[in-house]
Amino acid sequence: MKTSNPPLKALVFDLKRFAVHDGKGLRTTVFFKGCPLRCKWCQNPEGLEVKRRPIFLKKQCIGCQSCLHLADQGQVIWNDDHPVINTQSTGGFEAIVDACPARAIRYDSTAYTIEELLERILRDQVFFREEGGVTFSGGEPFLQGEYLIDLLKACKKAGINTAIESSFYADSNLVHQAVPLLDHIFCDLKIFDLQKHEQATGVKNTQILENIAWMLSDPAIAKRVIVRTPLIPGLSAQKENIAAIADWLASINPNVHWEMLNYNPLAPAKYEMAGRTWTLDKVKPLTKIELEELYQTARDHGITNLVIE
Repeated sequence: MKTSNPPLKALVFDLKRFAVHDGKGLRTTVFFKGCPLRCKWCQNPEGLEVKRRPIFLKKQCIGCQSCLHLADQGQVIWNDDHPVINTQSTGGFEAIVDACPARAIRYDSTAYTIEELLERILRDQVFFREEGGVTFSGGEPFLQGEYLIDLLKACKKAGINTAIESSFYADSNLVHQAVPLLDHIFCDLKIFDLQKHEQATGVKNTQILENIAWMLSDPAIAKRVIVRTPLIPGLSAQKENIAAIADWLASINPNVHWEMLNYNPLAPAKYEMAGRTWTLDKVKPLTKIELEELYQTARDHGITNLVIE
């Protein structure tokens, strides 16, 4: 007797409703868990790990020690007035998550089948109107690629406008399958120099450049693409980097749409929750004058369609 395969599931660490900065119109943004990059400025550290893990919200803890009493050996230690969770423990954490009366300990993500996640997206369909829809972000959506492709097909069948925010550090076969199912494509190009990109993100940018070049070389695809560069002082927000990216983009498609995003200082607050250390303490957003200098550098090197909010 044949047994059916279990339905595909993906880990989602956040669902943001009524988003206005992740594509046109009102959108529901789905944040997939897991990312192969380790950008020093990552805005979503809670979404980096592939596995589902418990997180601790210190401000919500009431010090009842329920977690300490119910944890498996080595899972939890008590430090001063709060628990410290050993997220590398091989056991499950359901007992301490369920026991916490203040929900100070909870899982960092939820597993959804395609049907379950589509149902959540469809709840907001009435708000999408002509231009709104769903945006898949992360983490890195392509890291759960098979699931992503099937979900995109389901969304298109339901008449939902689709967008993606991705590093495009992904297998080209997956990218080629996904692109025809996407109405809007936001792709990151952080640092052009290969070695500097690896130092700042943990990976080389060869695959990223190949995927972006493929998309921009096809006019039908390119008109749906916006290339994004996060401007991180001392890393990506340097004239030589902007000039190199501009030269490369303009050589492939002089009509490319390019958006440079100023550094967002809100991410460090998430790092303690995610059990990570923030290393860019002295980094601040660029001033209007500094931004305009980089915009002008892009223009001087052939970019005519800067996306500036």
